[in-house]
Amino acid sequence: MTPAIEPLTPTPEFLAAAEALGLSFDPGDVEQIGRYLAMLVQTNKQFNLTAVDDPAAVWMRHAVDALTLVPLLAELPQDAQVIDVGSGGGVPGVPLAICMPHVRFTLLEPTGKKAAFLKSVAETLGLGNVRVISDRAERVGQDKARHREKYDAAVARAVGAMNQLAELMVPLVRQGGVILAIKGAKADEELAAAREAIGLLGARHAQTIDTPTGRVIILEKASKTPNAYPRRDGEPKRKPLGSVTGGEQGGE
Repeated sequence: MTPAIEPLTPTPEFLAAAEALGLSFDPGDVEQIGRYLAMLVQTNKQFNLTAVDDPAAVWMRHAVDALTLVPLLAELPQDAQVIDVGSGGGVPGVPLAICMPHVRFTLLEPTGKKAAFLKSVAETLGLGNVRVISDRAERVGQDKARHREKYDAAVARAVGAMNQLAELMVPLVRQGGVILAIKGAKADEELAAAREAIGLLGARHAQTIDTPTGRVIILEKASKTPNAYPRRDGEPKRKPLGSVTGGEQGGE
């Protein structure tokens, strides 16, 4: 029998940041987040999931970072579909799924070990609103039957520069949907380098907001994405659309 996982205790900094964001948690949500973070820290000892694994630091760097998107997704209806592109260790998708049980989350992660970890998290925490897909965004974005332009929103963190990331995210979102990219200090620089790509893909920049842990670039899907995008595996990274200057790769 698998022993119960002891959740990490939330830090005062996390609780203060959550209050500042106007978040209200259902009973058990914070404990579930703490249990997820405990799994992340423990599994990170076996293989690399995150560069930030201090038990206190993860509450701000991972939990708050993810939950800054909750107010931006607040208007999504029951059973809305959100995809976390390049989910890695599960940020932002897992904390969002815990706090937004009425929304369905797809965690897209190409690395087998990371995808297996995400499946373990969903099963252990009983997250019935989560599915995990181990595949590349380039291939999933061309799957017209199941994924292309099927999602109400796409979210991502620490996946790549914005001119690369836009090509991976925008094709997955329906017209009228939103794309939320968690970024750092170079958000404006990345956005400037990605403006041509964003337009080619059928999206437009809505706004960029500051958060307690970084910045979020918000795009809106204005029109259908041309069939040519996303291109073949690795092409968005090797030859980003439009300007190829600027950008940050990010890191968890």
